[in-house]
Amino acid sequence: MHLHILGICGTFMGSLAIIAKQLGHQVSGSDANVYPPMSTQLEQQGIACLSGYMPEHLQPAPDLVIVGNAMTRGNPAVEYLLNQDLPYVSGPQWLREQVLRGRWVLAVAGTHGKTTTASLLAWILDYAHLNPSFLIGGVPSNFGISARLTDSPFFVIEADEYDTAFFDKSSKFLHYRPRTLILNNLEYDHADIFPDLAAIQRQFHYLMRIVPQQGLVIHNATQPALDRVLEQGCWTPREAFATAQGWHERAIDEAQGGFEVWLGDSQQGEVQWQTLGAHNRANALAAIAAARHAGVPVPVACAALSAFQGVKRRLELRGTVRGIQVYDDFAHHPTAIAETLKALRHQAGQQRILAVLEPRSNTMKLGVHQHTLAPSLQGADAVFIYQPAEQNWTFPTQGLNAHLFANTETLLHALLHEVRSGDRVLIMSNGGFANLHQRLLDAL
Repeated sequence: MHLHILGICGTFMGSLAIIAKQLGHQVSGSDANVYPPMSTQLEQQGIACLSGYMPEHLQPAPDLVIVGNAMTRGNPAVEYLLNQDLPYVSGPQWLREQVLRGRWVLAVAGTHGKTTTASLLAWILDYAHLNPSFLIGGVPSNFGISARLTDSPFFVIEADEYDTAFFDKSSKFLHYRPRTLILNNLEYDHADIFPDLAAIQRQFHYLMRIVPQQGLVIHNATQPALDRVLEQGCWTPREAFATAQGWHERAIDEAQGGFEVWLGDSQQGEVQWQTLGAHNRANALAAIAAARHAGVPVPVACAALSAFQGVKRRLELRGTVRGIQVYDDFAHHPTAIAETLKALRHQAGQQRILAVLEPRSNTMKLGVHQHTLAPSLQGADAVFIYQPAEQNWTFPTQGLNAHLFANTETLLHALLHEVRSGDRVLIMSNGGFANLHQRLLDAL
């Protein structure tokens, strides 16, 4: 069967393409924005990716068009498939009907940490010889690929609350029907589709309604917004983390990352790893709890985490030149930015951190977070902000050693002038950022 995927270079749709090919389908796709790691991954898998959304890409007609949620009415490919009455479906619906039905789905939802937590969980299950399938919005270094399909009953998925398609405005995660559900956190985001936090909470409430009684909900006890979701109704057993009454951790060495795992007043195990940050220790607790629900003993999960190699674009060290470390991170929300800087500060000590930010997400572009961005960057010694001319709000620089740039050429030049041996350069974007990371390393 020939499947053509519109928006194939998105993190979800690119992973879906890999699974479709592993099922034996002929897979092609189109996208307007092509950048690593997804573009590289698709190329390695032998999946053709066409540039742009031309009607010719759908000639001759594929057997089915899978439509990504970035597609809108007015898109030439969308208008063509509607006019020609081509069969089409959303990615989440196709995944549910063709792959997830009959499997034990372990889903990771929340505003932050989905990719890392799903990667941790998939790796724990794999380490325990459960051979899980997974679909993750990033590339876990332990696997080197963002998705795979096995004959295991277990399927780990990053469960996004973003809408499904232009013809299906429910959240994507409602299609997955998880048996094990992690609720990492909840803040206002996706301002292009949700008017307020309550609208997002409503989608999370719908998600709670489809988790079976024999399932498990694992939730972050420090999140009032999640508490309000649970208060609306929960028909499933629950376990909390980040609380002394539930799963919690005690750091052994903050700089090195070691920590003890506790459940209530009982120590369950110990992890020694190189992954930085308190937020990642919380992610680990959630993954341990979910893996235990699938039958993995906690000591085995802890041993797996000690062998965890991280996730591409999550505080990933891209290279060190002349004593200057260049990091790549996907952070695009003030909370995630602050946590990432805090984690890097523990490693950097008194050495300087230069933060480079592209406010690229739809929520950022709308200026929703403009008043919380400056506080989130306080942990950096200097801040370099990419602010293109079409952005209709000005980045607030109060209290920061901040510099604004209308293009990446002048930003790169300023970085090269400022950076010195011992510095950590943290480049944050949820896009390709004009390959700034590699351009900086090459210039150095």
